[in-house]
Amino acid sequence: MRPADVGRTLGTLTTSFATIYRDHAEQYDALVSAEDCDEALLPAIEGVTSLAGAHVLEVGAGTGRITRQLLARGARVTGFDRAEPMLEVARRRLGAAGTAGWELHCADAQALPVGEATFDVAIAGWVFGHLRSWMAERWRDAIGRCLDEMDRAIRRGSATIIIETLGTGEEFPRPPTAALAEYYDWLDRARGFTRASVRTDYQFPDVETAARMTGFFFGPAFAERVRREGWTRVPECTGIWSRTKA
Repeated sequence: MRPADVGRTLGTLTTSFATIYRDHAEQYDALVSAEDCDEALLPAIEGVTSLAGAHVLEVGAGTGRITRQLLARGARVTGFDRAEPMLEVARRRLGAAGTAGWELHCADAQALPVGEATFDVAIAGWVFGHLRSWMAERWRDAIGRCLDEMDRAIRRGSATIIIETLGTGEEFPRPPTAALAEYYDWLDRARGFTRASVRTDYQFPDVETAARMTGFFFGPAFAERVRREGWTRVPECTGIWSRTKA
C-alpha cells in the first residue's frame, strides 16, 4: 500500500484508497507491477539482511508484489493485510506460479496473530504512511503499536524493514508532504531506524498508458503531469528504514 498523503498532494482522487484496495485490487496490482523497473528494491533489502532460508513476516502484503520477490530469494513468507481483496489477488498469482513457502491472512497490523520471536525478518512495505493521515491525532500510538508487534514477532538480532515513498514523480528523494516528513523523522529519531533510499521508477509502454495507470492511483493532476512531461518512465524514490533487534 502507498501513503494516502501522496495522492492528495498530487491531485484530487475520484476514488478513496480504501475503495481502491477493496474494489480495484487487480488494477492496483498492474500499477505496482510496473514499478521498480531496474529491480533495485530487493538488492537494497538484501543489503540489510539475508533472505535465503529466512522466515519473513510481511505486514501489508497487498497483492503480493514484495512477497513474490522474497520467495524468489528463498525466503518463507507469512503475510498479513487488512484488505482481503488484495490478498485474493496475491493468492491467485502465487498459486498460478506454483510458488511454495507462503501463507497470507487478513489481520490488523496493530494486533498480529503470531507468536513471539517467531520470525527472522519483519517487513512492512508502503503501509504506515496511511496511518499518519488516517489517524492524524494519534498516529504515533497507532504506528508505534504496529512496530511493537513486528518487534515482538522477530528474534533477537533480526531486522525490521519499513519501506515508504520518498517522492512519486521526483528525481531525488524527499518526503512528499510535511506530515510524512514528520513521520519519517520520528522513525529516525524516536524509533531508532536508519534511512536509505533507492530509485524505483515505473516503466510503461507509452505515455498514455503511463498517464492512465498512474492517474488511477495518484489522481488526474498527476496524470496530466505525466502527459506534459512525456513520461513513459515515471520517476519514483523509495525510502528503506531498518533496525536490528537487540
